[in-house]
Amino acid sequence: MRSLCNNLSKDVCEVKNNLNLLLEISNELNSNDISLDNVLSMLQRQLKADVIIISVLNRKKGLIYVEGAYGVSGKDISHITYTPGEGVIGKVIKDGTTVIVPCICDSKEFSNKMGLPFKINDLDVSFLCIPLIDKNEVIGALSIHKVYHGVPNFKENMQLLSIVGSMIARAVRRRQKNREAIEELQKENLILKEAITQHAFSSIVGNSGKLQEVFSLIKSVAPTQTTVLIRGESGVGKELIADALHYSSKRSNKPFIKVNCAALPDNLIESELFGHEKGSFTGANNQRIGRFEAADGGTIFLDEFGDIPLSTQVKLLRVIQQKEIERIGSTKSIKVDVRIICATNKNLEEMISNGIFREDLYYRINVFPLYIPALRERLHDIPTLVDHFIEKYNKINNGNIRRITASAIDALLVYHWPGNIRELENCIERCCILSSDGVIHTHNLPPTIQNALSSQTEHSGTLDTILGKIEKQILQDALISTKGNMAKAASSLGITERMMGLRIRKYLIDPKRFKVQNIMFDEKKTINYPQFVNM
Repeated sequence: MRSLCNNLSKDVCEVKNNLNLLLEISNELNSNDISLDNVLSMLQRQLKADVIIISVLNRKKGLIYVEGAYGVSGKDISHITYTPGEGVIGKVIKDGTTVIVPCICDSKEFSNKMGLPFKINDLDVSFLCIPLIDKNEVIGALSIHKVYHGVPNFKENMQLLSIVGSMIARAVRRRQKNREAIEELQKENLILKEAITQHAFSSIVGNSGKLQEVFSLIKSVAPTQTTVLIRGESGVGKELIADALHYSSKRSNKPFIKVNCAALPDNLIESELFGHEKGSFTGANNQRIGRFEAADGGTIFLDEFGDIPLSTQVKLLRVIQQKEIERIGSTKSIKVDVRIICATNKNLEEMISNGIFREDLYYRINVFPLYIPALRERLHDIPTLVDHFIEKYNKINNGNIRRITASAIDALLVYHWPGNIRELENCIERCCILSSDGVIHTHNLPPTIQNALSSQTEHSGTLDTILGKIEKQILQDALISTKGNMAKAASSLGITERMMGLRIRKYLIDPKRFKVQNIMFDEKKTINYPQFVNM
């Protein structure tokens, strides 16, 4: 009789403890800041379990992730995944049924990816796992890893696990949706980064050897943290190269701040670059962060770097060397992690000789110089650039320009292009507006380019001379339409390939000039017709 009373008292106490546990879990789930870790902690204490595990099914990937585990401190479980049907947890989630493993050391199904002990103090360990179900859908599993002393009693533990599992199912569903949403955003972010990187290079057009050398250098330096000095004449596309450097770097998802140093007055450039405190000078009504602070973690592009005044050059030395700045009116140093890309069309060496540029700053920024060739140094890129600009302004102006004549191309090829690609783009935009028949002719070119010497359009001379010029233009038009394919060009003109070759040699035409090539930027991607646009 006494034994029966003791057993009843023990059962009543156990029920009371279970009810208290369920009340605590209910209060936790109803709070504004739900913590499943707290729930697992409560459950572990009540069941005297060694480990409590929540696993969640990712429906988009078809993988099961360990979302939470209490009792495995010091272990990285973020990388652990199961496929439906794999191990005990995978089987429970796939079939939606409860699994009891009385002794895991005797089980073939227990995969033990988490490295849990098979015995504790020479005692056998059991593993109990139930499915988590929400709206008739299995979303995960709740399992315990526990030493049983004497004869195991699974019934009471399974009842409590089932009740708690039904209570936390909704919170687990939120975890499931959140993980799926985060992974979807990460996927979209990677796609956007890829698109930005590809766009940066797809805006650089040309197939000349000198441009390929530039791409090779960009490929080498872009993934590093090295300071880059981009040099070249005005209009060659230095800002576009800076874009390519940033969006191909590990900082591509961080801020990219551009500063035109020539456009900032001398008395404001320090405030723009380093910021200022409230009241530090007349008009400083509020505190303001500078461009370097705004670029923290990312990249800052200092265009027209040669125009920075000497007084500011001194402060830039500290930024480059110590990686810290001081706002105007403050004595507090602020650490900044910024990669610096500079660009200039000035002769810095000559400026150093004249005392208007600091030599020590020059050596700080001239770590990796990158020279961008002028357009006259890569004339073979002109036909490809022209095609690109025609396509661009057809879209902008809803135009219908189909081609440019060979004589007009000849005029562009002999011009010296002091304004580089910017000038060429302006020239083609003008021609697209003036053309009335869908073709850009020599007379559509600007007066500075349109002359008898450059365009070779004068018709003076003998009949043979005039007919020769017309024949040359027809041959060039055929090569343009076939992209330099001699056989196709000859066929389109109704002559043999041998006759085509004789005429090309007669008029000193280079078929290679009309061929289309690709520039390989890296082992994985081919970037077609990179192009420079206006900065």
